[in-house]
Amino acid sequence: MNRRWIKILALLMTLVPVMGQAAPVRARLDDNGLQRVKIVAGSYFFQPDHIIVKVGVPVVLEVDTEAGIIPHSLVIWSPRMGIDVNERLATTSIIRFTPRATGQVPFYCEEKLIFFRSHQDRGMTGVLQVVE
Repeated sequence: MNRRWIKILALLMTLVPVMGQAAPVRARLDDNGLQRVKIVAGSYFFQPDHIIVKVGVPVVLEVDTEAGIIPHSLVIWSPRMGIDVNERLATTSIIRFTPRATGQVPFYCEEKLIFFRSHQDRGMTGVLQVVE
């Protein structure tokens, strides 16, 4: 392989992670002053997996779980930000909290079947970003 093709291949390899990631989703503010985001939880994913909310404004996450027999949960924990969510997800789950500080905190599914990797380890994770 000549140098030109190696450079092209190296450039393409740097783009692969970017192409697979969806853009962050900003919570929308409803008429009641609540920030709302809809999330889908499925086989080892959350969609969206990067959510942006404002500090000091109540957040409502509506989580729809895809049909199946595998249970899922949603954990978001940051004492500094005043967030303590640990919910077993139903078909539709409504989760409420108000972030008290800016920053980023991971969210994930903590479910794990014996002898298998956890859902978090299999990629069922995301990031909650709290901004001014």
